[in-house]
Amino acid sequence: MFWPSVLSLCSTALSYATAVPHDEQQLPLGVFNADKHGILRRYALQGWDIRDVDRAAKLANGEIWHAGPSHVDIRFADTDQTLDLPLPEAGSRPLSRPKDFAQSYGNWDITSFTNTTYHAIYHPLYEIENFMEDLAVTHPTLVELVQLGHSGEGREMVGLKISKDSSSSLHNGRSSSVKKTGFVITGAQHAREWIATSTALYLAHSLVAEQSESFSLSTWLEYFDFYIVPVPNPDGYVYTWEHDRLWYKNRQNVGPAERCTGIDMNRNWGYKWKAKSHLPSFANVTEHEVHTAGRGVDADPCSTWYPGHRPFEAPEVNNIANYITTLPSLKAFVDLRSYGQMLSIPYSWSCKKIPKDAEDQLEAAHGAVHALREVHGTVFTTGSLCEQLYKASGNVVDYMYAKAGIKYSYSVHLRDTGTYGFSLPAEWIRPVGEETANMIRFLASFISKKQWCEYLFPHLCPHLRSSLSSPHKLMPCPS
Repeated sequence: MFWPSVLSLCSTALSYATAVPHDEQQLPLGVFNADKHGILRRYALQGWDIRDVDRAAKLANGEIWHAGPSHVDIRFADTDQTLDLPLPEAGSRPLSRPKDFAQSYGNWDITSFTNTTYHAIYHPLYEIENFMEDLAVTHPTLVELVQLGHSGEGREMVGLKISKDSSSSLHNGRSSSVKKTGFVITGAQHAREWIATSTALYLAHSLVAEQSESFSLSTWLEYFDFYIVPVPNPDGYVYTWEHDRLWYKNRQNVGPAERCTGIDMNRNWGYKWKAKSHLPSFANVTEHEVHTAGRGVDADPCSTWYPGHRPFEAPEVNNIANYITTLPSLKAFVDLRSYGQMLSIPYSWSCKKIPKDAEDQLEAAHGAVHALREVHGTVFTTGSLCEQLYKASGNVVDYMYAKAGIKYSYSVHLRDTGTYGFSLPAEWIRPVGEETANMIRFLASFISKKQWCEYLFPHLCPHLRSSLSSPHKLMPCPS
């Protein structure tokens, strides 16, 4: 029914985890065949330089799994290993093998968004591709498969365009003349961040669900065309299933004489790209210290953060960037990541530069994290990506905002804050999807409120106060 959909519009309502040793080879980080699965320990930095912590971690046969301005998570292969530095340990957790939480059961019925079991487990690439194809077959008028190009290893990259013919969007029994805008969502660029890809699939499913189903986003097809790339890094994703659960980069050959493989896709975008691969730096580090740390350091293909020889060298990055240039009227971009529970605006390359649209971006972000929290009580923080994580050049969010011109560009680090990290249990897939759907719902409402509310209710909507009601629906305009 159209009017409830229209009325809802008036509401205003170091993830660079593992530090690869720069030794003779790029060491595998997975634990598929290990007798001991390892342990994840969190330490409070308390002013220590991340480079010193990195060196100490390597001496203890550990790897940095995630870093932030106040803490660092380090994975050790043996549960009795610790960091030989006077840093307080803030917690620890044994790690599980991937087989403990990644199971495949075969075929799924996806006709019911609410009742399907598809979103109860993680899926290998071929099952994801089957899901996308089934979605297009089941909803041929809404879903279109988009061939984006080939990965470094020759796999076809596939995206979804989910949209509704504007001629079927009616206002007072007539076709709506308001132009729809574009909303782009990407899954895990970093291969091991499985929850990001699973959430992208959940959101795609929610967009074609019946409006009566909880957490359905199909109402918003009246106002947006959605473009979703669930698996931006297919080669890396397959590698996490078949060889190394904790693999990070893509899998391209970066040179005939290079001993290591892969590019950090999220440092290969063509805005403020830098040919350096030293450790991330934080907001409390001076620009002089940052430049000094990187001076004379050649890009190392064995580094986790290897940015490539040039921007857009990664074919996957180039394919997505080319696709973006073909899409009209883009207003929103969401890059799904893990972990940390953060909703971040640009910039990543600098903690000093502020986007000219920062006020609007943060206003929408604050409302979005409130909407997300209303579902399961999950708390997200907001701020610039640099301030919430660390400085990193060549980031997709910076590119989408500064180069592609998408005003509302966000990086979303999903659950959790380190209890499970990248090994988030599969039973959390649906709760994460549900709360993220409510976040997307709020962003869509906020971004479109002026265009649509002023068109439909020019005298009423400018005077409405921002509000949220239930976790499932935004408060409608009064009649």
